[in-house]
Amino acid sequence: ALYVVNVERNGKIIYTWKGNQRSTHIGLYDLQTKQNEHLYMFEKNLHIISCSINNERTLLAVSFCQYTEEERASQLLQSVPKYLTLLIEIHPINNVRVLKAVDSCVRVQFLYPAEGRNASRESRLLLVSEDKYIEQFDIHVVAEEEHKVVIQKSGQLPRAKVVDDLVWAQWDMMEQRLFYIVPKESKSTLRCVQFYPDENFNSILESHLDIAVNDTQLKLVNFGYDYCQDQDVASKSLDLQVFTSKAGGLCVCCSLVSDIPHEIIYSIYFLHKGYSKTFTVSLERTESHQLKEVAFMNLDYYVAAYLPGQFLHLLNIQHPDLLCYSLFLTGEDARIDMLQNCSIRSPWVSTALDCNAGSLYDVSISDSALLQFLQQSKRDCERLAALHCALLYFQHTEDLEMQIIRWISENLSTCHSFDPIQEFIIASLYCRMCPETQNLDKLLPYTSLQDWIGVRWQLFQNSKGFWEKFNSNLESVKYAEPHLHYHSNVLRREWRNLSEEVRSILFGLLFCSLGDFCLFTNQREERRTTAYLRNIFENAKKYVLVYIIFTPSYFAQARLVPLFEEEDYQQQLLMGLMVAQLKDHLMRHLQYVGKKKIDQIVLDYVANLLNLVHRIMKEVWRRYQLHSCIFCFDERGSAGEFAVFHIMSRILEAANGIELEKKLHIVPNKFVSFIGFHTLHLGLGVRCLPLHTLLHYIDSGVLQLTETCVRRLLKDLDDTEQNEKLKFSIVMRLPEALGQKVRQYWNHPINANLIARKYVKLLLEKLGNRQCGRPIPETLSVPVEFLPLNYLTNMLAEIENQGSVHPYEKQDHVNVRFVEETALKHTMTLLGLKYS
Repeated sequence: ALYVVNVERNGKIIYTWKGNQRSTHIGLYDLQTKQNEHLYMFEKNLHIISCSINNERTLLAVSFCQYTEEERASQLLQSVPKYLTLLIEIHPINNVRVLKAVDSCVRVQFLYPAEGRNASRESRLLLVSEDKYIEQFDIHVVAEEEHKVVIQKSGQLPRAKVVDDLVWAQWDMMEQRLFYIVPKESKSTLRCVQFYPDENFNSILESHLDIAVNDTQLKLVNFGYDYCQDQDVASKSLDLQVFTSKAGGLCVCCSLVSDIPHEIIYSIYFLHKGYSKTFTVSLERTESHQLKEVAFMNLDYYVAAYLPGQFLHLLNIQHPDLLCYSLFLTGEDARIDMLQNCSIRSPWVSTALDCNAGSLYDVSISDSALLQFLQQSKRDCERLAALHCALLYFQHTEDLEMQIIRWISENLSTCHSFDPIQEFIIASLYCRMCPETQNLDKLLPYTSLQDWIGVRWQLFQNSKGFWEKFNSNLESVKYAEPHLHYHSNVLRREWRNLSEEVRSILFGLLFCSLGDFCLFTNQREERRTTAYLRNIFENAKKYVLVYIIFTPSYFAQARLVPLFEEEDYQQQLLMGLMVAQLKDHLMRHLQYVGKKKIDQIVLDYVANLLNLVHRIMKEVWRRYQLHSCIFCFDERGSAGEFAVFHIMSRILEAANGIELEKKLHIVPNKFVSFIGFHTLHLGLGVRCLPLHTLLHYIDSGVLQLTETCVRRLLKDLDDTEQNEKLKFSIVMRLPEALGQKVRQYWNHPINANLIARKYVKLLLEKLGNRQCGRPIPETLSVPVEFLPLNYLTNMLAEIENQGSVHPYEKQDHVNVRFVEETALKHTMTLLGLKYS
């Protein structure tokens, strides 16, 4: 049988097996080339404890047990050391040098240079003794004839003490780091030594752990894999592992001893967040002979705590404060077929080594199994954790996103403690944006749930690479990371302030070009300058235009879903305000990346936001097989249209949900509904809802009246009694500025009466309290012998002749004559007379 004894940094696996003549062989397997290589053979049956090969594959270090205690007693070999550590020249096989001959167990590990570095004439070897010390040997080699490589010096090899008095140590072969623990009074101190390619090493981390250490025997992790030795030590020493992630995460996983039978206790220290959590699991059933040692595995974004046959606990290490992001699986959901033993190690990310069987496996989360779990889960906590796991772990896979959108559309009413649309949009934006720029993950929201704050932290000296990211994580904890996130409540407050100021300006915009904007803003003492407001509008137009131009899928989606590129000034104001606020937020915290990069980040954020909403709409539109006939208002909507209307309402409800919780992070509803969302939503509402429900949705703000939809409704519907009631109800609810634009499309006495009333009101407001002190000449082409009406029309005509700005200058037929005729028609109708 083959047994894995070590895994080197370059992915090469060292293994051993027994030959036919009771010999012991050492081989090397290359994961990249899938090739095996025979390294060395001992002509006797040996128990290999530890083995390592240098980067140039010229030296092999081996530690083994020469005999068992029984053999030692029977053969009277008390004077012969039990353990032997050898350094062997293998290019070609040549000299053998004894490094250690002692009665205490020894582990060996070569240090590896940086990837891509040329072959070196020097090798460094770590030697870890059971006597609780670690030392480093410096080995110089020279090339002789026929490419033979031999050790240069014949005497003692130079060596240096790295650490002593330790009770636990773990080797990180990928990053060439040594983690170790030294006992200190009632607590333990975790330290880390970083080894560098220039042969230097230094201590770079020190953190106190609330773990009592009373061990008398050293526990080693990733210094070779000797199941018999490790199993004997495991019952007497600290069961602990350290995992790191590429995002700067540093976790310490520890299995604790419980005095209660059938109870498992383990703790996870998220050092990059200054946070720890202890879990207690009561096992329903367990055999007395089964070990209760929890196995920990590193899945990069997740840490897995695994007890075969009992449970699998996946903990999100980026956001450990939100335990609802973690999955706790039992039964068949927790079963890993190939890993049924407790003695499991994780040499590097997404791998697991079964030390009992000597087998190494790739370990990853299955997207199909995760989706199946999401679809079959009945509890909200499991659904939320599975949703975030799918988006975070699989990093923007379009097919996976489509399947999640399909699940969301089918389960909108089954999630009670969170909004799946809200979580999908926020988490997708987070996963799309954050990998592109360092520290952006600390500035953008990742959930709509409230933050949990309660952390301890300890900084250490600055460094590069992983340690730089780790230090950045601690800094964000120091300054209360949740408060760094982009909060939309700040945006809503600014929006409320601006909307009050610009309400009259928007009315002016309906009747002028953007170039005449100053005329209206300068008429009021605005808090904001004209340039600021102009910049907001231009930002909105620019970002949406760039998104449309540089998103090829947009045109295909627009053909499928009838969205409209509308000029909605209120929408543009809010979109531009979001751009301005997000820029300001990023500039405060990402000054080092520069303005150009921040502009690109904001553009990507807006583009991804619009793309997500389009993708949701495209998927539900396709699922219910709808087409653009929804703007034919002469027939009622189908069941599919009603389902889509309900989903669109839930999209807005998800955004409006921020109002319920001050700390929820999501863009306001008008952002998600940009580029025709409200028009489409209103069109579906008119087709699907009874009138009283439709008006209730409008009055409560769920449905927004848009120019495009109202104009189509007024023009396309005939004036039956039911349609007149609908039109009148809509017209009466139009905002002032919008009503001035669209009422002209309804040629009906009711509408003419409304227009006339509005026109009279506007002219009288301009008159103010001034009184007419002189006779007013007759100005109408057809005098009317009705003195009250004559007086009113003459007064209105005078106001018009005074050169005031005409509020209906784009509607030539709206004037005093129009008011007069409308009043007469209305009066004749009330009297039951015919007007001619």
